Amino acid sequence: MIMKTKFIEEDVKYIGSQLAPHWIYKNYNIQGDAIVAFCGECEVKLTEMVDIEDVINNEPIYSKYMLSFITEQFGVDLMEGVLRQRLLITIIKELLEERGVFVVRNGDDLMIDGKKLSVSIATKSITSLLIHTGLNIVSEGAPVKASGLMSELGIKDIKKFAQDVMVKYSEEIEDIKLACAKVRGVYC
Repeated sequence: MIMKTKFIEEDVKYIGSQLAPHWIYKNYNIQGDAIVAFCGECEVKLTEMVDIEDVINNEPIYSKYMLSFITEQFGVDLMEGVLRQRLLITIIKELLEERGVFVVRNGDDLMIDGKKLSVSIATKSITSLLIHTGLNIVSEGAPVKASGLMSELGIKDIKKFAQDVMVKYSEEIEDIKLACAKVRGVYC
């Protein structure tokens, strides 16, 4: 089954609690593997942080206006989930480069001229794999040196960019599944 995609038109403030099993299903009636995107303020306090390293380093997340992607996928372990997270980050990097932006990827971080564009985390719930990836739309007010899709990179149609990312990610996951299904096993 192909992963479902949806751009949420209304602004949603991302506070970290949305990274929860069935959040997409309960709020947008999309059951199964899905990726959604929305814009809004992002403020993740230490009490909602999933990244223990950020908690230890006392690094809450804030963005005045961010494009967020949340994906929930079933039957995926954490190792594969982190690989899927890196795939999502790589797709974002490729789509930005197609628009003429030079992007440096370091793990799950995207940097523009040494300034942070993204935040991202993958985690496992009792039922599913969850990924949140956020891209600053504007950089003003960020607690670190930041870059923004609109403010520095000149990307005006955030919805179109988000839809391009989600479709490409969904297609790539489907293509991986098909690639696994077309080969025969070999024995020693």
